[in-house]
Amino acid sequence: MKLMLDAFWRAAAYCLHPRVIALSVLPLVLMVALSLGLGYLFWDRAVDAVNATLQGWSLVTTFFTWLERFGLGGLKSALAPLIIVFLATPVIVVVALLAVSVLMTPSILHLVAQRRFPDLERRHGGSWWRGAFGSLLATLVALLAMLASIPLWLVPPLVLVLPPLIWGWLTYRVLSYDVLAEHASREERRELIRRHRMPLLAMGVLAGLLGAAPGLVWVSGGMFAALAPVLVPAAIWIYTLVFAFAALWFSHFALAALAALRLEREPPAPPPLEPPPFPPIEVLPAP
Repeated sequence: MKLMLDAFWRAAAYCLHPRVIALSVLPLVLMVALSLGLGYLFWDRAVDAVNATLQGWSLVTTFFTWLERFGLGGLKSALAPLIIVFLATPVIVVVALLAVSVLMTPSILHLVAQRRFPDLERRHGGSWWRGAFGSLLATLVALLAMLASIPLWLVPPLVLVLPPLIWGWLTYRVLSYDVLAEHASREERRELIRRHRMPLLAMGVLAGLLGAAPGLVWVSGGMFAALAPVLVPAAIWIYTLVFAFAALWFSHFALAALAALRLEREPPAPPPLEPPPFPPIEVLPAP
């Protein structure tokens, strides 16, 4: 717990570093261009398709009639954008995590290692292609779990628990490998994950909970279309900063744990013993 809290405060402080703020702009530009481009091409058709689907359901029609009786008919036009935003949010979260993993994590890891652990040996126990394959596989599993858990979201407590757990597991799987691939050997990485599996998973879940906060801004962009050009980029940038913080948190935690593991297994050699001083030479008088 002490190591996790220490890494947390260090990561929060590093988020104010100019290099971290500058690095967050690159995924932001990529995500904004992708989101606005897809929205420009498919938003109207998506809204029309969702409205047509809703009108075909008698239960939804009854719900709309009930809203009009209470003077809330204006909510009918906001329902389709909300559904689209709700379905697009998991995709945005996953793409933001992968963008941070590819574009920011190596630079963030280098910053932490350079400032805190300049003497930590790099044993290159992982490779980029293994990390990319593992990230894609974990992402696929997380998306399948998210789709399978959608019926459970109708239960109010579970909708607040299941998505952060799934995103937390994904963050734990992706970042645990990325921050240790360069410095730790394969055996050291497996040992660290075995020892610290629960703290790493807890860190991922907390990062997933923090990632749920920008969803309010994202939903506001879907409800207030006039403010979407401002609110949507703001939500994406907050997503990017949240995952950048997670990368900093995992980097500080993992490198500190790796240094402690090596100190435990390879204690520093004792300093060399100094030879005893020679006794003073007594000069005898000449006979």
